[in-house]
Amino acid sequence: MTKTTKAHILYIEDDATLAFITKDNLEQQGYKVTHAENGEEGWKTFKAETFDLCVLDVMLPKMDGFSLAKNIRSMHDSIPIIFLSAKTMKDDKIAGLTLGADDYIVKPFSIEELVLKIEVFLRRKHVVTPSETGMFEVSPLIKLDSKNLNLIRPSGDKGLTQKEVDLLRMFAENKGTTLKRSIILETIWGEDDYFLGRSLDVFISRLRKYLAEDKSIAIDNLHGVGFRLVDK
Repeated sequence: MTKTTKAHILYIEDDATLAFITKDNLEQQGYKVTHAENGEEGWKTFKAETFDLCVLDVMLPKMDGFSLAKNIRSMHDSIPIIFLSAKTMKDDKIAGLTLGADDYIVKPFSIEELVLKIEVFLRRKHVVTPSETGMFEVSPLIKLDSKNLNLIRPSGDKGLTQKEVDLLRMFAENKGTTLKRSIILETIWGEDDYFLGRSLDVFISRLRKYLAEDKSIAIDNLHGVGFRLVDK
């Protein structure tokens, strides 16, 4: 999806000045932005309309951003979620990403940084070449439908977030090959730093849980080096 198609963004922020500036800048970039000033209003809005991406402040009145993200994930497995927060504690970042967020931007942030993140996630969410089926074999029992953000398993399909799809696809395309942490982070997250490294560990744990029913495969951790998807 390009900006010209006016992707619809749900933006939840209780700081009126920051919300006005951010919303105005995003609209100038060609996005359609619906703003809500608290978590409860944001949740009602999300249920009433269709969105392509969510930008959520963490410290919100009535319902905090983490709780709102949990509700959104219960209703929509794959919509990209970006947290905005003045909190810099690493545990807060990990908590947000564990809830299923795709990224976490610390305030104060630049509009350019936010727009870049939005464009990356929308591009990953919507761009599939005409010849690409989007199907990848993770194991004889498990298939990844990257186009529809879906993991096909004997026990039932599992909806994935875009980052989970990107990560699992990277493993499936390089099965048996060790992928360095730095390469994974730069490819999936766009940069390699400590906090994103911790986020990667969270995502690896989730993928292992999703794949656990097939005992013939595993995601191995090569300490200090990286990970690889292997046949056991």
